[in-house]
Amino acid sequence: MRLLRPRKTCRLEDHFEVILVNARHVKNVPGRKTDVQDSEWLCRLLRSGLLKGSFIPPRGIRELRDLTRYKRKLIQTIVAEKQRVEKVLEDANIKLSSIASDTFGASGKRIMEELIKGQLGAEKMAELSKGRLRRKREDLKEALVGELREHHKFMIKVSLKHIGAMEKILLGIERKIREKIEGDYQEECELLQTIPGVKENASTVIAEIGVDMDIFPNEMHLSSWSGMSPGNNESAGKKKPGSTPYGNKSLKAMLIEFAWVASRTRDTYLRSKYHSLVGRRGKKRALVALGHKILIMCYHILKYKRPYKELGGDYLDKRRKDRITTSYVKRLNHLGYEVILQEAA
Repeated sequence: MRLLRPRKTCRLEDHFEVILVNARHVKNVPGRKTDVQDSEWLCRLLRSGLLKGSFIPPRGIRELRDLTRYKRKLIQTIVAEKQRVEKVLEDANIKLSSIASDTFGASGKRIMEELIKGQLGAEKMAELSKGRLRRKREDLKEALVGELREHHKFMIKVSLKHIGAMEKILLGIERKIREKIEGDYQEECELLQTIPGVKENASTVIAEIGVDMDIFPNEMHLSSWSGMSPGNNESAGKKKPGSTPYGNKSLKAMLIEFAWVASRTRDTYLRSKYHSLVGRRGKKRALVALGHKILIMCYHILKYKRPYKELGGDYLDKRRKDRITTSYVKRLNHLGYEVILQEAA
């Protein structure tokens, strides 16, 4: 929703400036609902200072955002097409995906090429496997016994051709993203890559939130804008479960992906934080909380231009040493043991 706000200057061509208003925020303010009266009401809100302009990043960030979002869509298209190929193989009673961890790995591609040709038997195709898949050759022979008709072969050929075309486009998009990052945001990208789980996807964070953190008063404003802040559902002094607010879907999905990767790293603070939450909150809520932590890290790294400082996997245990010790002693006393604590040498 675009509104015109008068400037203080007197030149006619600069008499107005355009601000972008979030319709979701305007909807929460009561007013008339017809077009003419509604536009009058919006003008009153603007004059009263009740409308707030949305965050519009610079042109370079907007172009980078278009590239990173298109890259994500291409990856989703490629994954959907690969799943379609696996479905066709399942329809032909070929259980390649049940044996091979990656159907489109080096061994899987060679086997699919021979399946389309239809010249080799199951035993010879199983011998085409490489690496760890060779240990499962006997299971692979049974999985490759099926009825692959001409219709199945045609569908697989079309899907493989589509996958190849999408992968070529994806390489071009990734090349363009690298050029933009190396040209303007190389320092920020290298700093964000120091966070466990971010790696080469740091360009997505830059594309969504930019590099100028002065736009957000603090990290809480950024987390609320992105939709990663905890839900606020309190009434009569009682806090009830609440979902995270509406926000940037692309950034939210990428932060959850970062959290999932960070939860599997070794001897890191993020891994220990995930395991401290997952027991009482569940996997999904723990991942959202970890993504919130990563977003706050990104804010401070971009604002102060400092790399991530690893606290270590035992950081939380050291902070809660007394509470953990008391808890274990109580459990042992409950089981009938007398505990005497002594500092280790």
